Amino acid sequence: MTSKRQQSRHLPAFVLLLLAENPMHGGALQSALNARLPALKADSAAVYRTLQQLEKDGELQSEWNTSGSGPAIRIYQLTTAGWRKLEFWLEDIKGRLEGLQYFVTAYARLTKPGVDKGTGRVRKNS
Repeated sequence: MTSKRQQSRHLPAFVLLLLAENPMHGGALQSALNARLPALKADSAAVYRTLQQLEKDGELQSEWNTSGSGPAIRIYQLTTAGWRKLEFWLEDIKGRLEGLQYFVTAYARLTKPGVDKGTGRVRKNS
């Protein structure tokens, strides 16, 4: 079972990545996250908390866009620090992928024990 904390561990990385592709407002960002990464299950509160933290950390900057006919929207974009953090996330995720690939490869090589139909116990492989 995956905890909520584990699901959101990489939310800042994905937020930075999508904003690096295209500056946007929070609602558009949440829609993009859910469309591209449905397993992430990013709710609006988590997305906005992440945006606030990234801006507080100096990795994002925002400005109000009042040019539309509707309410003003806040457009977020990466700062230089945000680009550095995105590079950090790239290296972090590459390292995790390497470890996960090792696990998948090692698991595939395992000789799995059989189950004795008479006793229901796991048989050891010889």
